Amino acid sequence: MKIRSVIGAMLLPACVLSAQGQITLVRDGKPQSRIVVNSDSPVDRRAADLLQDFVGRISDAKLPVVESKKLKKGDVVIGQGSTEGLTEDGFRLADGDGILYISSGGDKGTLNGVVQLLEDYLGVQYYAADAYTLDRRSTVDISAIGDRVVNPAFRYRQSQCYAMQEDPIYRIWMRFEEPSDEFADGLWVHTFRRLLPPEEYGETHPEYYSYINGMRRPGNASQWCLTNPELFEIVAARIDSIFKANPDRNMISVSQNDGNFTNCHCEECSKIDEYEGSLSGNYVRFLNKLAERFPDKQFSTLAYLFTMHPPKHVKPLPNVNIMLCDIDTKREVPLTDNASGRDFMKALEGWSKISNNIFIWDYGINFDNMVAPFPNFPILQKNIQLFKEHNATMHFSQIGGSKGGDFSEMRAYMVSKLMWNPYLDADSLMRSFMDGYYGAASPYIYQYEKLLEGGLLASDKELWIYDSPVTHKDGMLNAKCRKRYNELFDDAERAVAGDSVLLRRVRMARLPLQYSELEIARTEQGHDPEELKQALALFDERTAEYGVPTLNERNNHPSEYCKLYMERFLPGTTVNKAAGAKITWNVPPTGRYAEIGETALTDGLYGGTTFVESWIGWEGIDGSFVIDLGEEKEFSSVSSDFLHQLGAWILLPEKVVYSISDNGVDFTHFGEKVQPEDRDPKVKFVSLGHESPSPVKARYIKVDITGVKTCPSWHYGVGYPAWFFLDEVTVD
Repeated sequence: MKIRSVIGAMLLPACVLSAQGQITLVRDGKPQSRIVVNSDSPVDRRAADLLQDFVGRISDAKLPVVESKKLKKGDVVIGQGSTEGLTEDGFRLADGDGILYISSGGDKGTLNGVVQLLEDYLGVQYYAADAYTLDRRSTVDISAIGDRVVNPAFRYRQSQCYAMQEDPIYRIWMRFEEPSDEFADGLWVHTFRRLLPPEEYGETHPEYYSYINGMRRPGNASQWCLTNPELFEIVAARIDSIFKANPDRNMISVSQNDGNFTNCHCEECSKIDEYEGSLSGNYVRFLNKLAERFPDKQFSTLAYLFTMHPPKHVKPLPNVNIMLCDIDTKREVPLTDNASGRDFMKALEGWSKISNNIFIWDYGINFDNMVAPFPNFPILQKNIQLFKEHNATMHFSQIGGSKGGDFSEMRAYMVSKLMWNPYLDADSLMRSFMDGYYGAASPYIYQYEKLLEGGLLASDKELWIYDSPVTHKDGMLNAKCRKRYNELFDDAERAVAGDSVLLRRVRMARLPLQYSELEIARTEQGHDPEELKQALALFDERTAEYGVPTLNERNNHPSEYCKLYMERFLPGTTVNKAAGAKITWNVPPTGRYAEIGETALTDGLYGGTTFVESWIGWEGIDGSFVIDLGEEKEFSSVSSDFLHQLGAWILLPEKVVYSISDNGVDFTHFGEKVQPEDRDPKVKFVSLGHESPSPVKARYIKVDITGVKTCPSWHYGVGYPAWFFLDEVTVD
């Protein structure tokens, strides 16, 4: 593995070194100490290797790793010493008689202790994949430590960053854990489908699955009928076999499939729902039965969307873990400070009164636009403190962490530190990261982030996990703000122009601003097409150079976006003969979309991947409208632009039919387009139209759209109304 050491750009903690350090590891390039490991623990051995590795990077000296019952001054002893007061993953650093002991409270304690030793006493700081700072020297001392006990705030700490795939040391350093560390057979969330496959039981036993809108709905996203006694025995038997096949794991998730309000509405389930005052009651009862059947195991289940709030009566048993998710909350302020957050806090407070076994799943991600500014840094610490203070013992900070995402590296760095200790100073963490990772560009990037944060609050706009830069084009991303942001990035690039590594990092951090400018430009008239082409080409070039894999959770690649932008959003030579045409509804869009659609369908501006801007939607119904071209015109093709976004329950329609008329009353068939079912999770824009072999003349065009209406069995929203969304209608 090739690791690049960044030398001379770091600020060492005040406590790092003294020329008269109590323990000398290396003097004048020669080993003076041993690393003693007397256990067979793989964790202790890995901790010894890590210490040996970094002492070598600092000094070029290789400390011996030995087994020895006879200790001597200067030894660093891993896996021995007092464990009093230590919890899982906690550690003790204690020196006495010239010997340093690193002891563990269990699991990865000694590894965590070595990381702390390297950071606080040897001056090594780790930021991202293969990105760290250290001070090269030939003599390495450790100053007096005394007796230092350190325990994590959460026994399990999970997050996301591409660095974990690129650098095996990174995960260790950030003290991140993964579901495979805890959960048997990878069963850690949305497990109903795996435990009771609909392809195995759906046809023969539909009664095992949710009763929704008048019928049983077995399918990939369906929930269970939790009051069915046969179902319980089948699930219990499967769980028993899973634990037997994974004897080194004692935890499993038995949790609802993804989707909202897809719970069973049969008579028996509904009685319990009513009695418990929450849809979570059935789930806790079911999990309690499993917990009683397997009292030596841990069972995790979701409190998510329709199960977020706790039940009134039943309480989770001690070995039932509640995985509480704040997916519906907005991110511009802490959870205590807006309506959506307060609703989650009500749920958290309720669960914390009946359980001290809570797993918090927190979202710090923009699923629809990962490469876009997401300035939620001021709320990270406050929210994590709330989780700790309400009995959470496990925490997943879902931040996306994909390469090119908004400050992916810094986001992971900060949550790793705060999940370990929520009472560190968050702003100091941000400055430390920026100084170490961006070098001389740090002051400019810090200003940029702080201006973004202030702009968001001043705009009074919400920040949410399906956000679009377009939402903020009059707020934190208005033209004047973007001009200042670009000036700061210009200064940042100049500050590190002579260092290719730092320049690359700065330009990666700039990608969200470049993407935002492209997204906003496509919603506005009057932009110079050549300037847009240049901006698009630069974004395409940089995302390719830096290996940016996706723009959203649906894995839409940047190169696809750039190609589509050229074809879809840049002004073309073709004139739409329906531009500015009047719309009359026969079957109007749902809710607010009717008024918006009167102009949005013919304004020449195309919607993007987020349905909240430019798109016009119908929910659970067909659609129909008439376009008045204002006068008779000759044309040979009509097409309509549709959005495909399964995660938002937006499906392509089944069919579009076009008819034409001279008087707006009597219509004749012009053509139609049938659309096959599409299960691809990628976000798509699909044009459904008809082209006549010879031109026709008409003033009015009627568009009749047959929607799917109900989400099918394979979809997250099984049994519930499906949407279709339409943007431009083009007549040529």
